[in-house]
Amino acid sequence: MRLLGLDPGLRNTGWGIIEVQGNRLSHVADGVVRADPKQQLAARLVEIYDGLADVIARWRPEEAAVEKTFVNKNAVSTLKLGQARGIALLAPSRAGLGVFEYPPNLVKKTVVGTGHAAKEQVQAMIGVLLPGAAEASADAADALAVAVCHAHHRTTEDRVAQAVAQAVSKAEARR
Repeated sequence: MRLLGLDPGLRNTGWGIIEVQGNRLSHVADGVVRADPKQQLAARLVEIYDGLADVIARWRPEEAAVEKTFVNKNAVSTLKLGQARGIALLAPSRAGLGVFEYPPNLVKKTVVGTGHAAKEQVQAMIGVLLPGAAEASADAADALAVAVCHAHHRTTEDRVAQAVAQAVSKAEARR
């Protein structure tokens, strides 16, 4: 299964594509959609959307995962980042992909082992987990980390769903 991870930002939206086969993960591609900071907000959001639509059309992922926005001290910055995040949710959804969301601390804990890891630690672990991604920029590495997080948690959700379906089936058979 091919997964797209997204790390939304108004200037740089990181993206990463991984392939999942069983519990084996491999790097496919990564990059950054850059929006011109000199443009008005609406134009920047269009640049992000168009860039993500191109990534989705080119790499054809089956699902997408987006990092949730954290609230920082500057409410205006948080609001603007939320708008970029909305585009990161919209682009894969418009393409018909399932879209999943993960908080930054869960992404870091899944990839590094601690929820308060530094960006450099995430970037280093992505280089270890996905050898082809050793040269990924910080934004692309964060996006790959979101994809890795989704791959791990998606498997767990699938197992839980299968167990529930089996339990329901057994209960119905006893009736």
